[in-house]
Amino acid sequence: MSGNTRPPEGAAPSGDTGPGTSGTLFPEAAVSFGGGSPAEGGAMTPPGAGDGPDGGEARWAGPGPGDGDGAVTGAGVAARGRSAAGTCGTGGGGAGSGARGGGPEDRELLGRVFLARVFEPGDEAGGRWVRERGAPEVVRRLREGGRALPGVSEKRWAGLCARAGRADPGRDLAVARSAGARFVVPGTAEWPGQLDDLGDARPLGLWVRGGPSLRMWALRSVAVVGARACTEYGAHMAATLAAGLAERGWVVVSGGAYGIDGAAHRGALGAGGATAAVLACGVDRPYPPGHTALITRIAEQGLVVGELPPGDHPTPSRFILRNRVIAALTRGTVVVEAAHRSGSLVTARAARRLGRHVMGVPGPATSALSAGVHEMLRGDAVLVGDAAEVVELVGAMGELPPERRGPVLPTDLLESRTRQVLAGLPGRGTATAGEVALRAQTTQDDAVARLYELRALGYVERHGDGWKLTRQAMISVRGGRSPC
Repeated sequence: MSGNTRPPEGAAPSGDTGPGTSGTLFPEAAVSFGGGSPAEGGAMTPPGAGDGPDGGEARWAGPGPGDGDGAVTGAGVAARGRSAAGTCGTGGGGAGSGARGGGPEDRELLGRVFLARVFEPGDEAGGRWVRERGAPEVVRRLREGGRALPGVSEKRWAGLCARAGRADPGRDLAVARSAGARFVVPGTAEWPGQLDDLGDARPLGLWVRGGPSLRMWALRSVAVVGARACTEYGAHMAATLAAGLAERGWVVVSGGAYGIDGAAHRGALGAGGATAAVLACGVDRPYPPGHTALITRIAEQGLVVGELPPGDHPTPSRFILRNRVIAALTRGTVVVEAAHRSGSLVTARAARRLGRHVMGVPGPATSALSAGVHEMLRGDAVLVGDAAEVVELVGAMGELPPERRGPVLPTDLLESRTRQVLAGLPGRGTATAGEVALRAQTTQDDAVARLYELRALGYVERHGDGWKLTRQAMISVRGGRSPC
């Protein structure tokens, strides 16, 4: 079937019999993955390319709904560094596979790029369709605009089909490449397997900026989240926790927002550690704008991740849905300051549902910004105060925090009955050996023997028939008492 022939209404394009076939998915988009020779990650032509092994321009026949009869050539995308099938863009590994041709993996990849523009994050109906039918088949059904797939109303199906008419995976991949981003999909080497715990709400794929492997970083990561309008105490605790985790080799994951998120990212970066920001918008459009420099630095030293396609803007619902990715990606979630109504508590609840560790940093009992954390701690969350206590929960067996105790005073080393005699001396003035014995509940001879022992140690001195505490003893005894 040529690129200028429209199929009959409701009929599938020639050769498209479902997932894994080489038929039409997109309107004549010329999409090239990679550039240069096969050894350098050579071009991967999409399905339907018939220009021979030289890897010339590939054209996909069959305009979709709303397209004209004329041929349309989409954006050519040169994405070097394709580390594995299904990972496109720069960074993330190696020179590329050097494969050519349009195999099922490439159709699945492009289908997911297409659907990421159609479905909202966490769309369980869409996730179920992709799981049951494969991305290419779902794309075909949306482009045909026929009968709705099961699980959605006709009105919603019409809305999805309208969005499908505007989707252009070639353009999205081109924009991502210009921003230094790649698209990581399930089943590839860089995909974090723990995201599969989300079931049908699992992201179709993740756009990633930054050089490190997302999968390897996620294996040893902790989320640090909290209030945007945080206090100085909250910012200090977030930065200190993040720095301590980074120094112990953990990746700090947060949302890149103002307040606790920003403090956590800065704490990890300041310690020379690793951090990743999961955004509720396109990874090429840092949000909030005031954190553009911070997010750019994170992309240079760590990872910036998002499931929304390039150029997409954040909305309140997208922030909430983004939180499930933070919870699933990490080994545990630490909440530092959160009011009763806080998005960070959504992250904590998602982590709890997924079987991850949930931790909270307590604040003043009178602080409204800590009320949500305190409510968590009254439930099944674990109170933590520093990085060592976080690692005790999320780390390997045996990674225990040091034993904590107050200072050891010199008088703590005395034998218990000797301490009793020392305590029998008045704070001011002198006392006879008999008076000391009476207060220490011992005999006078025993009291005298222990007073001479204390004198040798410098705790008491004798004045005639009386005994009194020395200045050294006063300092030692007072040091062990509460100032209250």
